[in-house]
Amino acid sequence: MSLVELALMLAIAGLCGGIARRLTGGSRGGCLASIALGFIGALLGTALARQFGLPELLPLQVGGRVFPILWSIIGAALFSALLGFLTGRRR
Repeated sequence: MSLVELALMLAIAGLCGGIARRLTGGSRGGCLASIALGFIGALLGTALARQFGLPELLPLQVGGRVFPILWSIIGAALFSALLGFLTGRRR
């Protein structure tokens, strides 16, 4: 994977993580938190999709690797909601 492909993958993960944070109302963290959330969401969402036998929706191929856009957003939203539940909301 080249440096450009890695930067593109980080941007996609950040976008997916940012969308998930907006869906769940999370506001903690910045760009790096969104990137991490996007990658965690991709792992969690893909694992859940495989567990239930669901197809891969909106896959994006970057540098020979597939990044599942929709499952990343869904997994990141679930993870963000779980973190919000465990840590509580800011007042």
